[in-house]
Amino acid sequence: VQLVESGGGLVQAGGSLRLSCAASGFTFDDYAIGWFRQAPGKEREGVSCISGSDGITYYAGSVKGRFTISSDDAKNTVYLQMNSLSPEDTAVYYCAADRTYGSSTIYSWGRFLPNYWGQGTQVTVSS
Repeated sequence: VQLVESGGGLVQAGGSLRLSCAASGFTFDDYAIGWFRQAPGKEREGVSCISGSDGITYYAGSVKGRFTISSDDAKNTVYLQMNSLSPEDTAVYYCAADRTYGSSTIYSWGRFLPNYWGQGTQVTVSS
């Protein structure tokens, strides 16, 4: 299993970024794939995830309404569109994946550590 993130960078507050996670080595339909983030001195937070089989999504309250997760099954790629960014969104963003056992896996995102992780991509939002 390999997860490769891209799309991080520096953006001003109020701006947007789109992260990509290219997945390989597993059957997309059997997995939940999503994003965590970790800011300096803070705990890792489960931000969002999507079911590879039926598209069920989850968002943390801190990003709901601003971030949108989507997937392109043909490309085995998951995207995180981040809008209305604020300095509080500054963190290293990690793509993660684990087998899904239904909606309970999706809605539990952030309450367990997925088995597979990308290397992380830095997102910095300046004020």
